[in-house]
Amino acid sequence: MATSDLTVGEMAERAGVPVSTLHFYEAEGIIESWRTPANHRRFDRRELRRVAIARVAQSVGITLAEVKAVLDRVPRGKAVSKEAWAKAAEPWVAELDARIAFLTRLRDQMGFCIGCGCLSLDNCPLYNADDALGKNGAGPRRWTGNDDERVAHDGASG
Repeated sequence: MATSDLTVGEMAERAGVPVSTLHFYEAEGIIESWRTPANHRRFDRRELRRVAIARVAQSVGITLAEVKAVLDRVPRGKAVSKEAWAKAAEPWVAELDARIAFLTRLRDQMGFCIGCGCLSLDNCPLYNADDALGKNGAGPRRWTGNDDERVAHDGASG
């Protein structure tokens, strides 16, 4: 065992995750381990960064498949430069910008619907008079940015 290698328990403790999470991440190809002659699982300390990236990415809604696709672009078994990490993460930039825009719209519009009190999703007199958005189909189209025709809001809040 090299001095930089960690047992599964040490890895879990350092990463702040249960051992079962490490097993799951390994099964999904997010991290890798190796076995000692006694068949004990060991992790290279550099795998901690991959766990950290997976945890942070999942916390903002990035799927493990997307995490794996980015991590597959980063070489294993050697120190990775800041530039290499940034290049690998480039596919997330547009996705994260879109999520930030969505969350901003949600934050800015959600209070009106909750605070209004009219309880009408079909016929809100402020945001959806005469169910104008209904013709665009079901779902939270205004919040997700998928309504084809935005209904004008007169600036009043309910």
